[in-house]
Amino acid sequence: MTDTLHEEKKSSSACVCPRRKAEFLTVSIPSTLIPETSARILTTAEFHASVHELQPKIAVFDCDGTLWSGDAGSGFMNWSVETGLLSREATDWLDGRYRAYKRGEVSELAICGEMTQVYQGLREEEMRRAAAVFFRTHVEKHIFPEMRELIAALQAQGVEIWAVSSTNDWVIEEGVKRFNIPANRVLSTRVKVVEGVVTDHIVDVPTDEGKVTALARVGIGITMQVPDAVFGNSVHDAAMLAIARRAFPVNPTPALMERSGFEGWPVYFPASVAPR
Repeated sequence: MTDTLHEEKKSSSACVCPRRKAEFLTVSIPSTLIPETSARILTTAEFHASVHELQPKIAVFDCDGTLWSGDAGSGFMNWSVETGLLSREATDWLDGRYRAYKRGEVSELAICGEMTQVYQGLREEEMRRAAAVFFRTHVEKHIFPEMRELIAALQAQGVEIWAVSSTNDWVIEEGVKRFNIPANRVLSTRVKVVEGVVTDHIVDVPTDEGKVTALARVGIGITMQVPDAVFGNSVHDAAMLAIARRAFPVNPTPALMERSGFEGWPVYFPASVAPR
């Protein structure tokens, strides 16, 4: 989720507050908030040229904050509460867990999983319908056209595209349809579905090192097919960025901006979120 519950805890987009009216936040980082760093900021032309000159065979993309602005994971959670998709009991439980997360008593890995587990008992077809409505009405307008253009060009060249996210699979699989990325190229947080009903049995939560692990399961990694280009916006994408032949931080959070300077990774801001 980009990530944010999947983001640094200090990020405003990371906050999931089930009692608050659902919002989908877009964030443009003021230049005064960007830490001093040696990271070079690429123009759109430079960014696209840098990717294409690699002549990549495999490209891996985070989703929230990278393909579109904001955190679709927390946005979907708030929307679920507002629309009544989640019961009051589930809402109260998640509210308590999130408060514990903010106190450092619940891990990033756990809260990301629980934001999907909370839908247990609902039918998967209902989740997919809900995700389609949510994405169309709250997220689609925040897609970065520069990223959609890049992915379309890579696909035309036969590049293998993967999407990796700690947001639930219903939202991510719906969202990446806009980029013509099929569901079998999506690695996201998911739970087991039995006879069409969502359970609380975790299958995967790709966050931090878990994103590298998820890629390894499909044969992509340091000792396998090395991804030529990896794109991410959060420090929770850093492990995945580090295994690439070339890392491309996109719309980086302050923590990833700092890490990029240390690693020597040039960064890119789409026009709608470019620092002023």
